Amino acid sequence: MSRRQVQVTPDLLIRAYAAGVFPMAEGRRSERLYWLDPALRGVLPIDAGFHLPRRLKRTALSDRFEVTADRDFGGVIRGCAEPAPGRTDTWINAEIEQLFTELHHRRAAHSIEVMQEGRLVGGLYGVALGAAFFGESMFSRVTDASKVGLVHLVARLRLCGFVLLDTQFLTTHLARFGAVEIPKAEYKRRLAAALEVPARWQADLPAEAIAEEIRRMRAPSEG
Repeated sequence: MSRRQVQVTPDLLIRAYAAGVFPMAEGRRSERLYWLDPALRGVLPIDAGFHLPRRLKRTALSDRFEVTADRDFGGVIRGCAEPAPGRTDTWINAEIEQLFTELHHRRAAHSIEVMQEGRLVGGLYGVALGAAFFGESMFSRVTDASKVGLVHLVARLRLCGFVLLDTQFLTTHLARFGAVEIPKAEYKRRLAAALEVPARWQADLPAEAIAEEIRRMRAPSEG
């Protein structure tokens, strides 16, 4: 972790992600950003290595939630920055929020919104470069909202030709879906390859195409 020496701009942020480096703040009110380049990197398989529990699959395919993309990026990043049970502070400060909002306006940062009865109850956001998607943060205000958002993200990434989903760090929550840690050198090899693949994020994919991709996903015991 190193202290920032130069002003962070959207262009610099894109170059950093392409090099496998990402910024974080110490807290919501912090005025400093730090660059991170972890020795171990969390990645979540997009292909058959993605684990989808049967119960969650039923929820994702039900009408309990409405899931959209790039409809309310501002609402999602604010949701990710708000306090949550077990987390009184966040690494998303005002500068992070502004920078990623600018990336969204450039169509480099994207959001998944999970709605219930017209209210935003969960979601996630991240950066798309080439065929790599860098997941930044997710939030949930009701049970399963962020999980359903993640399932929809993976389905969308599959349909759009992405090959790498970077989760930055490995958590118990992500491990349940098949996420693993890989060494920095291996991560950067995969990243370099993914940046050469011409994937393209599509926010307006048909809902039935997403649902069909979710139906193809299997639980670990299903082989």
